[in-house]
Amino acid sequence: MSLLSEDEVAAFIEAHPGWSWADNAVSRTFELSDFNGAMGFVTRVALAAEKANHHPDIDIRWNKVTLTLSTHSAGGLTGRDLDLADTIDHLP
Repeated sequence: MSLLSEDEVAAFIEAHPGWSWADNAVSRTFELSDFNGAMGFVTRVALAAEKANHHPDIDIRWNKVTLTLSTHSAGGLTGRDLDLADTIDHLP
């Protein structure tokens, strides 16, 4: 899978508030109501990630979940990362 251009990533960031781009990855922190809400969200992310066969780095801090996406085997961002980020943005 080919790496995305800076313009492609910048367009994604502009269209998806909350996501940031640094160190060849996109990341976003989601704030949920409490720990149970955070864990439920992580479960939904896990199901979407497994379906996409593409898995984010996940950091859980009580009610905050930070997701970081990068295609490590490609050495940066690919369409798979942005597709999964978009799917995550639409999780219930």
